[in-house]
Amino acid sequence: MIAKNKVVSLNYCLKDTQGEELDRADADKPMKYIHGGGTIVSGLENALDGLKVGDKKEVTVKPEEGYGEIVSELRMKVERNKLPAGQEITVGMELTGEHGDGKKYAFRIVEIKGDDIYMDGNHPWAGKTVHYSVEVMEIRDATTEELEHGHVHGEGGHHH
Repeated sequence: MIAKNKVVSLNYCLKDTQGEELDRADADKPMKYIHGGGTIVSGLENALDGLKVGDKKEVTVKPEEGYGEIVSELRMKVERNKLPAGQEITVGMELTGEHGDGKKYAFRIVEIKGDDIYMDGNHPWAGKTVHYSVEVMEIRDATTEELEHGHVHGEGGHHH
């Protein structure tokens, strides 16, 4: 049964409210995570509590329990000369940078107008209600090392 500190393997299909597929993990490459570790969105993690291998569930996750609300301060315009010299800049590329709060964010380039570069540090699915169709494939105890590192090791997990 899914509970804290269990490694869970899931197949899932993630769609937006219009039914457009945003992401998926299938049987040949399931998503693996440590339950209760906060590595997946809370709305999905909470809905999976108590499920067993073979269980299927439809889960709707609102922004506040998913990818967050849109933070307007994370949308910004910067001048080209403020970015690394000689680096090719294209729409869709991600750059890591700090915001005024000192935290690092992944900023996506969303538009380029001359020397003005428009960037967005919000998650691409921020502000969206999303729908997961999940199937529980496997549940096991997390190893001591996985719990210390905060992620799954081995196939489908993190490799050191």
